[in-house]
This record gives sequence, structure tokens and C-alpha cells, in this order.
Amino acid sequence: MPRINDHYLKLSAGYLFPEIARRVQAFADHHPEAGRRIIRCGIGDVTEPLPMAARDAMHEAVDELGRRDTFRGYPPPFGYDFLREPIAQIDFADQGLDIQPDEIFISDGSKCDCGAILDIFAPNQQNRIGITDPVYPVYVDTNVMVGNTGPATDSGYEGIVYMPCTAENNFVPKLPDQPLDLIYLCYPNNPTGSMISRAQLKEWVDYALEHDAIILYDVAYQAFIQDPELPRSIYEIDGARKCAIEFHSFSKNGGFTGVRCGYTVCPKELTAKDAKGNDVELHPLWQRRWSTKFNGVSYITQRGAAALYSNAGREQVQSLIDFYLGNAAILRDGCKALGLDTYGGVNAPYVWVRCPDGVDSWGMFDRLLHEAQIVTTPGVGFGRCGEGYFRISAFNSRENVEEVVRRMKAMSAQAV
Repeated sequence: MPRINDHYLKLSAGYLFPEIARRVQAFADHHPEAGRRIIRCGIGDVTEPLPMAARDAMHEAVDELGRRDTFRGYPPPFGYDFLREPIAQIDFADQGLDIQPDEIFISDGSKCDCGAILDIFAPNQQNRIGITDPVYPVYVDTNVMVGNTGPATDSGYEGIVYMPCTAENNFVPKLPDQPLDLIYLCYPNNPTGSMISRAQLKEWVDYALEHDAIILYDVAYQAFIQDPELPRSIYEIDGARKCAIEFHSFSKNGGFTGVRCGYTVCPKELTAKDAKGNDVELHPLWQRRWSTKFNGVSYITQRGAAALYSNAGREQVQSLIDFYLGNAAILRDGCKALGLDTYGGVNAPYVWVRCPDGVDSWGMFDRLLHEAQIVTTPGVGFGRCGEGYFRISAFNSRENVEEVVRRMKAMSAQAV
């Protein structure tokens, strides 16, 4: 009889967003009238149409696949040059950064890459893993799945070094007092909406270089950074090519949550140790993993993504970013007007709100759902340090966002 991967049995609970969906469905089933009024500000899913430039390019790509002379089959496993080259030029070279097209790997989204990257590192707790708290749950759960942790405890999984991110440290963790091997950082941050300064990011790069660590740097929300003084890529920091892998996504800036496309940057200078202590280049390993386990992102999708780099595409992407940041400002100002401690929503599409005294994260989730038919995300779902907060997503229509603020103001003073 086949054996299962027992590490899956260590997962402490259902993935956060399915649990939210379950609770929302249960409420709607028992309160059908109120259920029709539900406004979903929980999961960070976009609501606005794809940019016209992407749509036009995808339509044209479909037509190409309908003609024998322009038909294409399997795409290159690492991505078409017509997408990798503009990424290298516009996202990096134009910013003074040295990232080559063959260091860019096109994927079906950064969420997948954040888990897939563990394939090239030793499993079963052979690496010391540092993860911020609160955090995007995928980082933790994928490490559990490959055996990088012990069992779950009240304070988290054994084997993970949790790095607290609190209002007191502006949601940027302090450097660990121990050496780590793999370090997860995400800025603009999901869920807190906070940002890291260039000086703070340099401290992390210097730490990684000193301890021969690799930083797994998630910049899925990079396009929302408005402050020119803030770093948009870890490769803006000297030495980062030797210690960092960067994950990018077209989900939020191009509205590709349903289309699925992103990319990972793996510089050729990156090395790690084999079982004998020899230095091994990571770039060829990532290439081998990719060519073995993935047949590439569809031609249609990559044409749509490439169109985002056209002049028209860039203007349309910026319009989307401005729209969602406008939503974030309305939500942020509305929560502040209610006297709630509110963070984020400036260089990120998430607003991070402290619960009223005496109310925990799931308690606030239930109040907002039952009393105002608003779906948010309980902070504790992102980690122990997220307890006492809830996250509101700015991905919604302007009408819904304004209605959310009106409903929160209408709730009883005790509720908010």
C-alpha cells in the first residue's frame, strides 16, 4: 500500500482563505437575505477588467494559434524572449540594475514559485528557516509540506524561526540573533501593507552575506510603491545578487489573478552547499527543476504579459494601480475616522487595522460579517503576531469600498 507524505498531516489547520470561504458560505446559507449584501474585502483578488493592451495581445495570440504558419506548441520552459527581454530592460536595466533575460524564469504566478523554490534546497530541517510573523501563509505551509518543520505548537511550528513584525518595529523584523539559511521577506508586505526602507533592506543583505544565507524576496506588490525613496527590488542593494532570489507577479498590477503569470529572478552568482560542503550554483539547479517539472506558461498568457510593457500597457497598469490605491486611501481614512489604529494602504493595496480592545481577530471577522456583511481577513490567520488585527483588501469596486466605510460607521460603537 502506498505511503503518504506524513508532513501534510502536520498542517495545523485548513488554509486560511478556504476557512474564510467556509464561514462566509455558512452565514449566507443561514441568512440568505443578508448573504446577498456581502461585500468581499478578504482575499486579495482583483476586480477591474484586464488592461486593453493585454486583451488585444491575447486576442491576436489566439488568432495566431488558429493559423498553421503562426501556430505554436510547447512554449520554452523558462519563458519566451519576447517577455523575458522587456522584463530585463524595463524592470531592471532601466533602473540601473544588472539582471539578464536568462536569469528570469516565467511562471504561472509567484505563489507557485514561493513553494517550488524549496525543491532545490535540502528538505527535512537541514536548513534553518526564518519567516516573518505575520506572514503570507504559503511560506509556512510549503515548508511544512516538504518536512522543514517539526509539529505545530501554540507558538508555531517547531524548526521555524519566527521573526515578529509589530507596530513597534513598523512591521520590519529585527535581525536574528542566530544564523539562518533561508529568509523570507515580503515588501510591500502582505498582510500589513508596510514597507521596508533601503537602509533596513541593506542590513538584511549584509546579514545574508555574512551568514551565507539566501533571502527569498517576494515583491508581488512592487507596482504599488509610490515613494521613490523606497526600494522596488532587493537588487538595488549592493551584494544582493549573491544572496537573493526575487519573486514577481502580474496578478495585481496587470489583473492576472485569473490569467496566471509571474516570474522569478535567480542570479547566476547564487550558490549553496552540497552534502560535502562544496559550493553549488543555484541557477542551473533552478533551470533543471523548471525544465523537468514545468512545460511553460502558455503563449497566449505570455503575449498578454508582454503587452503590459508596451507604452499603452504601462499607462493602463498605472491607472489600475492608482484606482486600487485610491480605494486603499478611502478604507484607511475611514478606519482612522472610527478611531482605529490603521497601517498600510499607502504603498500597498492592503489596510492593516488593530481590533478594538477586547476583540480578537476571528471575533472581529464575525462581527463585520454578521453585523455589516463585510468580509475581511483575520490577522491571526497570518501568524501569532497577527492576532488582534484584521486586513482589508482594496481590490474592489469604488462603490463597494465606499459602502464598506458607510457600513462600518453604521455599526455600533461597541463593534468598532
